This record gives sequence, C-alpha cells and structure tokens, in this order.
Amino acid sequence: MMDALSVVTQLRDLASEPQNREAIVQDQGCLPGLVLFLDHKDPKVLFATLQTLRYLAESPRNISTMKDELGMMVSLEILMKRTGMTTDITDLAQEVYDVLSAQTQRQACQTPEQQKRNKPQFFINSSNKKAKSVTLHIQGLDGADQRGVCEEALLRVKGVISFTFQMALKRCTVRIRADLPTESLATAIAATKVLSAKQVVKNENGEEVLIPLSTSGSKVEENSHLPDYLPEDESPEKELDRAVSRTGAKQDTGGSWLNTAASFLTKTFYW
Repeated sequence: MMDALSVVTQLRDLASEPQNREAIVQDQGCLPGLVLFLDHKDPKVLFATLQTLRYLAESPRNISTMKDELGMMVSLEILMKRTGMTTDITDLAQEVYDVLSAQTQRQACQTPEQQKRNKPQFFINSSNKKAKSVTLHIQGLDGADQRGVCEEALLRVKGVISFTFQMALKRCTVRIRADLPTESLATAIAATKVLSAKQVVKNENGEEVLIPLSTSGSKVEENSHLPDYLPEDESPEKELDRAVSRTGAKQDTGGSWLNTAASFLTKTFYW
C-alpha cells in the first residue's frame, strides 16, 4: 500500500539517476504532486520532496518546466519562511529556489550551443553559501550492497543535504552544511565496520591526493527526520528501465511503477 513518504522516497531514488530525470518531469502527474508535497506536514516527506526536486533540477532541460509548474516557486518561498522547520529543510528549499531562478536567468542569455555545452554537476557550484561539497574516496565501495550501507550511514548524519556516487572510482560527492566537520562523515562511514573514507583534494600542482580523516573523537549528530528506507525487494532499481521507459504509456497504469506513483500523486492529496 502506497503512502506519501514511500512514493516520494522512491521518486527521489529514481531521480538520483540522471537518465530518469527528464522522464519524471515530463510525466503529467509527478511534478504537480511534488509541488503539493511541499505543503506536507511531515518533515520526512518535505525533505525527501526537496531532495527529489534538487535532483530533477540537475537536468538543464527540466529547469523551465519546473519553474513554470503552477505553485512551484511560491511553495518554495513559503517553505523557506515557514516557522518550526529545521535548517536542513529551509536551506534545501532555498537552494532549489536559487537553482531554478539562476539557471533560468542564465539560460536566457545563452545560445543553444552554449546550453548544450553546460554539464550539470550535482550540487556543485551551488549558490547556497551555507553549504559545501566534499568528495570522498570510500574504501570497500565495491557494489550495490556497500552503496546502500554508505547511503544509510550518510543519511543519518545531521547536516548532510545530498550526495551522489561515482561507483567506478569508489567516490561519493557529499553536499553538507558549511559548519559540519568533514570528519563527521568519515566517522559515520567508519561506523559501518565495512567501509572507510578519505577526502579527495587537489594539491598545488592540481593533482588529486587522498587525505586521511580522523574518526576518533568526532561526534556525529543524527537526523531526527530520517526517511525510512524501503526493503530491498521494494526498491524501484530492479525494474528501473521498465518503469521509466513506459511513462508515456498512459493507458497502461498498472504496468509501470512511475505511472502508479503519478496516479497516487494525482488522486491522493490529503494528509
């Protein structure tokens, strides 16, 4: 049985894969549903919704559609000013708002060829001055199981905004609040007992080097609104290609998870 949190969590996981982002935005039900979720009362749903929107905004072709979606920018503005929200939520809302605004203005001044050359980088060069990006080399990041372990460890660290993996390089680029020590990430990863992390930085010659990070004495503050992870057998990854490629088949609402989610988003807006 679907609920708001499970739907938006699975949409977030789908949106984390670049090849899925345009299909999600083009679907007639998903984007309007995400906008309505920006008014949700549950902070878990709010945070997962903002993460999903931030992933989707990484595709330049999605920017105009997202910004023009009815209620998108207004809902983000309201959320940024809503009292009682954690800084993780308000900061991420500000970041999504800034990305949609800045990219639209920048694209208006560019030729089509310039726009084609723009390569999105997940959460890098963001206009959010309260956040920073850290690249980690993770020893033991050998497959999907280890990636899942790493994801859960990072999601538990308060101050982590989002992250993306380069599995071939055993790397993870993490977007975090500016006041969060990098050592906290290493401590959380080391606590898994199967993974360890070093920071990737460039030296004076522009060469990448690995810097060991202390994992002793670093206090890790955990998220109070950690989204529940789905059991492996409910993960959309197993049928990823089928779910995304069939979003255009509007008549086949039963055969595609994305269509099912869109139907839920369209018909079940109450909480």
